[in-house]
Amino acid sequence: MVSLNIIAKLRTCYTDKFGVPRQSGLVPSAWGIIEFEPAYRRIEAVRGIEAFSHLWLITQFHLVSEEPTSLTVRPPRLGGNERRGVFATRSPFRPNRLTLSVVKLDRVEWEGDQAPRLFVSGVDLVDGTPVFDIKPYIRYADSVPEAHSSFADEPPTRVPVIWETHSGVTEDMRMIIDQTLAQQPQPAYHEDPDREYVTEIAGWKVRWVATAKGARIKYCAAIESI
Repeated sequence: MVSLNIIAKLRTCYTDKFGVPRQSGLVPSAWGIIEFEPAYRRIEAVRGIEAFSHLWLITQFHLVSEEPTSLTVRPPRLGGNERRGVFATRSPFRPNRLTLSVVKLDRVEWEGDQAPRLFVSGVDLVDGTPVFDIKPYIRYADSVPEAHSSFADEPPTRVPVIWETHSGVTEDMRMIIDQTLAQQPQPAYHEDPDREYVTEIAGWKVRWVATAKGARIKYCAAIESI
């Protein structure tokens, strides 16, 4: 029997799994905070980590509760219409639901009751994600410039984001929302230009429609004011 210890929880700006970027780094402004469990909340455990610019996170899609009934999935990049083997994709609907993400290490908090804490960005995970391991990203070993990636060889096309509502959203929060919706997080097989989508990002409820010209934000308000 194999068991894994949760060493930390990842707090992120994505309180709703709908809208979370499909890969790390696609939304550079998307922030996260790695908060260690008491048994691993020790300065010596991360000594020297500040010398690295990026980290690997081994985590789990903890909100996917159902067991996979098939070993094939429908990747969004293929329009949700073609099936591929689960091990040839990064789908969350997989055995063990394990994930692998590269994040940028912005700073380390060395003092305080929760120290050490790691502040990262470019996350593609929902708030509360359990972390099983952290490893430094090693450029010479982890980067393969000549690699090819089948149907995911290029990043998704970014679309314009048009705000059709006035709100008190802060500039940094607006940047996260813009970068998130520019990735077209809605299901690829939805083609109704009048269909509205709703997600929550860092305490803000956002409602938008996806059109051929881009994402049009119809409503954005702080959740506590709703």
